[in-house]
Amino acid sequence: MDSIIITIVISLLFALTLLQTIFFSSRKNKKNLPPGPTPFPIIGNLHQVGSQPHKSFTKLGKIYGPIIRLELGRVTTIVISSPSIAKEILQKQDPIFSAVRGVPDAMHASNHFKYSAVWIPANSHWRSLRKILATNIFSNSRLEANQHLRFKKVQELIAFCGKSCENGSSIKIGEAVFRTSLNLLSNTIFSTDFADYYSTKATEFKDAVWNIVLNTTKPNMVDFFPILRKIDPQGIRRRCSGEFKKVLKIMDGLISERLEQRKANGRRSEDVLDEFLNYIEDHPGEIDFYHMKHTILDLFIAGTDTTSSSTEWGMAELMRHPDIMKKAKCELEDVIGKGKTITENDVARLPYLRCIVKEILRIHPGGPFLVPRKPTEDVVVHGYTIPKDSNVLISTWALGRDPSLWQNPLEFRPERFENSEVDVRGHNFELIPFGAGRRICPGMPLALKMIPLMLGSLINTFNWTMAPGMIPEDINMEEEVGLTIQMAHSPLLVPLPL
Repeated sequence: MDSIIITIVISLLFALTLLQTIFFSSRKNKKNLPPGPTPFPIIGNLHQVGSQPHKSFTKLGKIYGPIIRLELGRVTTIVISSPSIAKEILQKQDPIFSAVRGVPDAMHASNHFKYSAVWIPANSHWRSLRKILATNIFSNSRLEANQHLRFKKVQELIAFCGKSCENGSSIKIGEAVFRTSLNLLSNTIFSTDFADYYSTKATEFKDAVWNIVLNTTKPNMVDFFPILRKIDPQGIRRRCSGEFKKVLKIMDGLISERLEQRKANGRRSEDVLDEFLNYIEDHPGEIDFYHMKHTILDLFIAGTDTTSSSTEWGMAELMRHPDIMKKAKCELEDVIGKGKTITENDVARLPYLRCIVKEILRIHPGGPFLVPRKPTEDVVVHGYTIPKDSNVLISTWALGRDPSLWQNPLEFRPERFENSEVDVRGHNFELIPFGAGRRICPGMPLALKMIPLMLGSLINTFNWTMAPGMIPEDINMEEEVGLTIQMAHSPLLVPLPL
């Protein structure tokens, strides 16, 4: 971050006088803003962000309170770390805060922000996309119909681990579950495997999606200084444009193939692509192929990364807490039998496994913050004025580790949920890894099926140990933070026969 600040100062030297004038004149007109540290000219509070912004903001929250104001370059940012304030924003004043997103500059690549259900304003196109996702893709009936597919993909994961078990080799558990998540989504959307597909098409798609994730997680000067948008000094938007084009080109080929099949064999409804094509045919003018392709891309970006990351964090925590692993294994053995791959229907009979999943999502949420919101007008929250167009970040990471909300919050202790009605579905604002309100993550129902399914099957079909020469205490729990919170170093684990 220090090198970035130096680069920022040098890049903005030519505009120093102008920006100082704008900075100070704008501040004179601001009244009753949330508290926060005094910003420096030009860079604002960027020097206080660091490489782990969620931790930096949490520390500042302990000084200034649960709603703080930061000037990150030229962007006013409001950080929320209180469930009551989060509830006011996501529920009571949801229309003001959910209509417009704070769009990172990287999402301007290939005009992604104009078509994606994640980033477009809450307009008629967004309502149509949400309707498709909620009723045609992630509805209970649709998920039930695809249950056999998820079970098959988890069986393939177990078979992969079984080969390592036979020869005693270690597995990068994060890569293994990422491949499973990717294949599940590619089958759900396109009816084909992407991680093990025989052609280069799948590899290109997977690599392009991963490169988009990597580029969008890097600090970008343009997000702090919009005046640099035309320059794109770090080349992030330029690189993302190249990756977007690769993905969209592959999608164009898959869509063309499907359209030819539909022309020859008639209309059908077998996967997500068919559902989108059917909707476009039945509702002309509501959405187009651009909306479909960019929203499908977001399903891949969000679905593979968060689900696989949660499972990886879960395996790491269970390795570090053998007592919890043993208790989970005992429950699985008693309920479904040792060595079996669990089904989704089994999960309802495995309360301790469900507690483990909640605890994973509490202490290791998929993202450090919910997707940024921009209020459409000045609005008073908790006695403070949140200015129109400011970036509002709700810190799921801080909420999950708040000692006033959780006893011993840094401990991984699933038992805290055994006699608790707190859930992760957007009703309990101290635990909102998927968000809340009308822009809650539409893929939440799928994630809540896949995480316990993969995690439970892994721990019930094998015993696990560390790679030779390592012990559980050696697992590096360092976070790599961007749009999501990943393990910086995926643990090497060895599956052993039961």
